Amino acid sequence: MSVMSPQRALLLIHRNMRIRSGWSKHLLSGPSTLPYHPSGPCIPRLALVSNPVRALSSEAPTGPGWGTPTADNDRYDNLHVTFRDGVRTITFNRPEKKNALTEKMFADVVNALEEAAKDPDTVVTATTGAGNVFCAGNDKTNFQNLTMKQVQELLTRHMAAFIDFPKPLIAVVNGAAVGAVFFTPFSSLGITLEGCSSFTFPRFMGQAKAYEILMFNKLVTAKEAYDLHLATKVFPASSLYEEVWPRLQTMAKLPQKSLIYSKALTRDVIKDRLHKINIEECKRVTECIMVDKATKEDYDKYIAENF
Repeated sequence: MSVMSPQRALLLIHRNMRIRSGWSKHLLSGPSTLPYHPSGPCIPRLALVSNPVRALSSEAPTGPGWGTPTADNDRYDNLHVTFRDGVRTITFNRPEKKNALTEKMFADVVNALEEAAKDPDTVVTATTGAGNVFCAGNDKTNFQNLTMKQVQELLTRHMAAFIDFPKPLIAVVNGAAVGAVFFTPFSSLGITLEGCSSFTFPRFMGQAKAYEILMFNKLVTAKEAYDLHLATKVFPASSLYEEVWPRLQTMAKLPQKSLIYSKALTRDVIKDRLHKINIEECKRVTECIMVDKATKEDYDKYIAENF
């Protein structure tokens, strides 16, 4: 597998993880030898999912293959939820802001995942972005009117929805995604690890390599991602969706109960630990991102109660 140009795309399978760091204030450019936008979360926010598939492209999903709007679609401001042939697609739909997550979107993603989990016809769930960007991460205008406790609870609940999601979850990354893969700029953004990356990265790639990537803002090429077991397949951007959609349909034809049971068997043994890690990570992330937004009284109270 060779290093890819910006015109190519990746279909990535991360065991039990969705890398996401939603705290970037702007998109970060990578070398021309990386996929369209090497990054990790937009993500880092490292958000955790089970057996996610990630695909990078410079185009948004198009065509009838992505389904028709679901009955609950109207309840969301910046998410577009569709369904077809057992596949439910949740699209970040704020292209004018590079699909950066608002406070409501953090909560809406939780609701959308809960609905997907409860729907008996949904076998596989996919996430993607409108336009040519997957997600630019957390909107920098967020959390102006929330207490630190409210921010922590929002972030913790958001990430917990990925940990608890019982069905296959696929992220079709159609463009830039800060931190989604190949780049986790926690340190450069002045925040700490989150999305359970403090647990999942060392588990997948060893302590030394995980430290280099998570703490020192290392850009990871496509070949390196493959060597680290983060990438399993490469597709040209021009045929990404032609390749991905049939694969999703094939997955959705598998027995749903078998998929749910198999995921539970691999996830449940570490689920409690993941939730505890998520809580501790969100405490520190909240401290970092709210230090200049919270009142001194709220900040001091939060520190006294949590550390």
